[in-house]
Amino acid sequence: MKNDPLRIRAVEVLPGQRLHLTFEDGWKADVNLSDWIEHTQLFKPLQDATLFAQARLGDWGTSVVWVEDEIDMGADNLRNRAVEQAGGIGHERLIHWLHDNQLTQTQGAQAIGVSRRMLSYYLSGAKPIPKTVWLACLGWVAQGAAAWVANDERFALPA
Repeated sequence: MKNDPLRIRAVEVLPGQRLHLTFEDGWKADVNLSDWIEHTQLFKPLQDATLFAQARLGDWGTSVVWVEDEIDMGADNLRNRAVEQAGGIGHERLIHWLHDNQLTQTQGAQAIGVSRRMLSYYLSGAKPIPKTVWLACLGWVAQGAAAWVANDERFALPA
């Protein structure tokens, strides 16, 4: 897909277990991986600076690879992490919000007052998630979403 925000066009290794990523949609970001490397057993070998420096683009830009079929990171996770580190709201938060509240995309969009299409853009990473949208999600949960959903036929879950 052209200009796919979840595909990486270029990767550059930076000091301090960081990567500079250029995504297909043109967005560029630095992502710090030091805490993942420190706290995730699979990534511990990347504490070796020589190995970390071997980072390269995976097939079709869907990942960054260090050791083929052993150590890699998906482009979607890297973008989400970069967005979060830059102070934004990563798309994975919305994915988890829908899942945790057992909402379809249509129900989720109605709950927070956006169109289903716009929610899909946010979920895919194609558009940045405004803080007001994330605050609407948090507010929806805080206001007793379960009771609200139970009393609103638009949110009736399939049997």
